[in-house]
Amino acid sequence: MTFALVLIMQKILLSLLLLSSPLAAVAETATEIQYQPLQPLLSQVTEQYPLLQQVLANPEPYRLQIIYTQIDRGADNNPNLTYYQFGLNDAHYFYPASTVKLPIALLALEWLAEQNVTGLNADTTMLTDAAADWQTSQTTDPTAANGLPSIAQYIKKVLLVSDNDGSNRLYELLGQDFINQRLAAKGLEHSLINHRLSVPLTTEQNRQFNPIRFVDSAGKTILALPARSTKQQYSNKDQPTLGRAYIKGSELINSPMDFTDKNRLSLTDFDGVIKRVIFPQLFAENERFKLRPEDRALVLRYMALLPPDSINPVYDTKQYPANYSKFLLFGGNAQQIPEHIKIFNKTGWAYGHIIDGAYIADLQQGIEFFISAVIYANENDTLNDDQYQTDEVALPFLRQLGEYLYQHELQRPKKHKPDLSEVIRVTASDAEID
Repeated sequence: MTFALVLIMQKILLSLLLLSSPLAAVAETATEIQYQPLQPLLSQVTEQYPLLQQVLANPEPYRLQIIYTQIDRGADNNPNLTYYQFGLNDAHYFYPASTVKLPIALLALEWLAEQNVTGLNADTTMLTDAAADWQTSQTTDPTAANGLPSIAQYIKKVLLVSDNDGSNRLYELLGQDFINQRLAAKGLEHSLINHRLSVPLTTEQNRQFNPIRFVDSAGKTILALPARSTKQQYSNKDQPTLGRAYIKGSELINSPMDFTDKNRLSLTDFDGVIKRVIFPQLFAENERFKLRPEDRALVLRYMALLPPDSINPVYDTKQYPANYSKFLLFGGNAQQIPEHIKIFNKTGWAYGHIIDGAYIADLQQGIEFFISAVIYANENDTLNDDQYQTDEVALPFLRQLGEYLYQHELQRPKKHKPDLSEVIRVTASDAEID
């Protein structure tokens, strides 16, 4: 046998060994998702779900996209996913609103883990300065127990009540290059984050990032970042537009609104971000968010924590009820959420779009599943006029979609009951993260 032939046989054997390993098999399926149609299941919706029936009977005006993922555990508790979709199309742009805050938060923790600086962690004081007259500084945070801002506190507020300033501070920490290059490297190819939220800045201003200092308890600088900027212009190449008209200031513009320079996060990518948090082992290593265990636990904790259960800050329960940001299953009027149901999610709403992506676990029934959905509830197709059908259509629809799929999961046979001990651990009231 020649030396060359031996090398060939060794390569073949190595390939077979890699393909037979659980991680290799899982990683392959993670990058080559096969979706089954959700329509057959949705066609069985009864009059018990009137808004669900209404929207599904004529989904086009609502630009509806849904991803529903079943989870079947093996004897070793490893999850196997089966994907279903309705109306899914990455080329159909929708404004992602606050859903972009989740990948920003995850990338902030990934950046943090890479610094390898003694004394620098998610709770380290993070002071934001201003290098231009239009920039704002942030050197205190009255919502924190110690009155000082930190990555952890920003993430907590982002995940609990979708705080805009917290996400903007993390955006300024990372900058556009880091955010967009990392998202692309993870296979999130239909994503673009290029501006702060709810701050009227130009595209050029959004390419400039504040100086930031991390300091210890004595005020000594641990790490300092200068003011930074990017020359790269991250914009949507397909130049998407939305609506037939929009309000600008007090003027009605009778033409579609241009979203070329707006954020983008397709439903496929958003759903993938959530799955990377819940089941990182299902993705190839280069596709994961590289989080330290304690940082992943922090994210999971706050994705599931309800505003009334928060200590720092304490939220007004009338303004932020338990279901404030839990649209799937519980969207609509203020209500309590049963203790045994845990929802790890992120929502967004703007320009008539209502979005929710969630991993839902019922600890009593032993069921778990994913739903991600976006609906456009804007009957007159005019943006910025605040005439959206959020309460009349979008929230009841998402609630009924969650209820319907939850009932389906209750009836769906499963060979192995899931071990949900991690869910119990990260959502325990004494989980010492607050």
